[in-house]
Amino acid sequence: QVQLVESGGGLVQAGGFLRLSCAASGTIFSIKAMGWYRQTPGKERELVATITDTGSTNYADSVKGRFTISRDNAKNTVYLQMNSLKPEDTAVYVCHALVVHGYVGRYWGQGTQVTVSS
Repeated sequence: QVQLVESGGGLVQAGGFLRLSCAASGTIFSIKAMGWYRQTPGKERELVATITDTGSTNYADSVKGRFTISRDNAKNTVYLQMNSLKPEDTAVYVCHALVVHGYVGRYWGQGTQVTVSS
């Protein structure tokens, strides 16, 4: 089994910044990709950013130029640096990982709340 533990959410004013972290632990051979989604009430879960084990990244158009995803493969940890935050970035940010351990499994964290005040 694999656990994802997020940290770094909170309340920030518009224009501010936050850094999210997500650490994976458990039975892990390798992690193909890690990333972040976000969810707000009444809306579908939205992809924010992903990063593969080779460092390839993908971002939602709404966060390009403001958010940066990175990972530490040795620590099985992914980070999301969020700059120039806007009120519309307010959401629960959920970490995910594609983990190889005999098969490829998709895992989700519990989520961390990010609130951006205007």
